[in-house]
Amino acid sequence: MTETYELENKRVWIAGHNGLLGSSIRRRLLTENCDIITVDRKNLDLRKQSDVEYWISKKRPNTVIISAATVGGIYANSTRPAEFLYDNLMIEANIIEAARKYGIEKLLFLGSSCAYPKAALQPMEEEILLSGRLEKTNEYFSIAKIAGIKLCEAYRKQYGCNFISAIPANLYGPQDNFDLYDSHVIPALIQKMHHARMQDKKSIQIWGTGMAIREFLFVDDCADAVIFLLKKYNKGAHINIGSGEEITIKNLAHKISRVVDFNGHITFDTTKPDGAPKKVLNGSRLRELGWIKNVTLDDGISLTYEWFENNLNLHSSN
Repeated sequence: MTETYELENKRVWIAGHNGLLGSSIRRRLLTENCDIITVDRKNLDLRKQSDVEYWISKKRPNTVIISAATVGGIYANSTRPAEFLYDNLMIEANIIEAARKYGIEKLLFLGSSCAYPKAALQPMEEEILLSGRLEKTNEYFSIAKIAGIKLCEAYRKQYGCNFISAIPANLYGPQDNFDLYDSHVIPALIQKMHHARMQDKKSIQIWGTGMAIREFLFVDDCADAVIFLLKKYNKGAHINIGSGEEITIKNLAHKISRVVDFNGHITFDTTKPDGAPKKVLNGSRLRELGWIKNVTLDDGISLTYEWFENNLNLHSSN
């Protein structure tokens, strides 16, 4: 029987609390009777080691969740590779080292499914990490995420730290980034189709062939899995957080068009990259521990679009 790590009365720092996942984790932690610690980017640059160590030395959290990251879709990854590698390496390394130095009880680092090889057997099991070449369109981000996972393993082996890591499927949901150039596929399609409908456009174009297969996880389900893992998981090997649903980008686009009520024609620019042909996680290990998701893809898209409509002033109309 795995010993449960109790969050009640603990000081829990969410690094990246304003992001898509971080904000969802914060909402979920409100039910745990713990003291949630946050700090804004303008008050702490996570890329600066001395600043991170000073902040942790003063705040003394018991538990740390690393959801802070520089993130984006294919366009952002391909045009800003140095930022994606440097920023993410520095953020994770600084927090993990400071957590060791100041005796953090438990730390959870969140990786990314793009850390797995491009040609990996599907669905992707945890053991295939580092078994093949990465997808070129997000290689630099992937390398940084692999480094974070391996840092947690190394600190556990060398220092005995209770540091764990998890790889979630592609996340989406309320408070996502809906910018057409920096966002992932679901928020980008919601943004594009909504404005096409409002402008009475007859068609929209999407990057790639539409045949790439992806798995999407509603962000509140991921947040729930994060809390579950903090309480129940204490092994060095990283663990997948999957939804168990897979879909082609083409079918996803048509699903979103129905939610947004966009009735125009959808075309695909086959001169643009698809990314990995298929990316689906094997989430059986987490399910065997007793965790299950609650939100279907249909319901999740509807909830995301509802939030988008209610917060249109936050989004660009490009």
